[in-house]
Amino acid sequence: MGYGNWDHSAYRAAKAYRARRGMEDFGYTAQLREQPYDTWTVHPDLDPFGVGARECRDSADHGNSLPIAVLFDVTGSMGQVPMIMQGKLGKLHGLLKDKGYADDPQILFGGIGDADTDRVPLQMGQFESDNRMDEQLRNILLEGGGGGQKSESYELAAYFMAEHVVTDAWEKRHKKGYLFLIGDELNKPRLAARHIRAVIGDHIRSDIAVDSIYRELGQRWEVHYILPNQSSYYHDPEIAEHWRALLGQHFLRLDDPAAVCELIALTIGLSENRVDVHTGLADLRDVGSVAEAEIVGRALRAQEPRALPGGTH
Repeated sequence: MGYGNWDHSAYRAAKAYRARRGMEDFGYTAQLREQPYDTWTVHPDLDPFGVGARECRDSADHGNSLPIAVLFDVTGSMGQVPMIMQGKLGKLHGLLKDKGYADDPQILFGGIGDADTDRVPLQMGQFESDNRMDEQLRNILLEGGGGGQKSESYELAAYFMAEHVVTDAWEKRHKKGYLFLIGDELNKPRLAARHIRAVIGDHIRSDIAVDSIYRELGQRWEVHYILPNQSSYYHDPEIAEHWRALLGQHFLRLDDPAAVCELIALTIGLSENRVDVHTGLADLRDVGSVAEAEIVGRALRAQEPRALPGGTH
């Protein structure tokens, strides 16, 4: 995967076509909602079961591939966030490429649910450089379930990213990719071996400590957790403490989920030392994200001090 180039005209034309025909952007979700719940299943293109590896590779078109994974909690009200992202894909790609935040971004989208209760607790797309990233995003099932236990299976997604993703960025250049988890709850207390076996297909016998998975993941990924103001947990101190203990300053609160695309783009630009905060916020205003620039600015200012360009973070 990762071949081809993003075509914004084709993206807009496809979106306009669906609107004229009264078709849902998230057509797979609309299709399944016409069927009994006990028949719902993951879209074949996003099924993590039995996957050897999702790959982010260099190509003739993209010789310096930068892996970016965006995984959405799709339970409850959080299902609105992928819709926001889908409506702003062109802006995300424009900020990354046109503003020079990343040379050859390849983006994977996925969904996270509750492995204890949901029909589809994990969905994993492919790393794409062209309009297929829009297709995979729209094929995510917005199940809307969740177990009501103040936790979702983020740790299962973290395991997949740690064990079933290979990138040329790491293998050739020893460079980390970017992983954004977008949600509003805790990890499960432990990564259950039965969840790994049932959802991913790996023959794991024993449960795994959650912090050990994130330590392994952090060796090859810059992992961020974005908490949008989309539920009553936004101000819950337990949520913040939990994620800060795992990720430190990479825990981000976002006042308005409408700015999630801009926050991701600017976070990458800052981490790649391609832009500073002041210039980055000006870039957002330049592409028409005036209100979002203010929201992103607040999110970044709420972090612990960010390392200066060229330093560690």
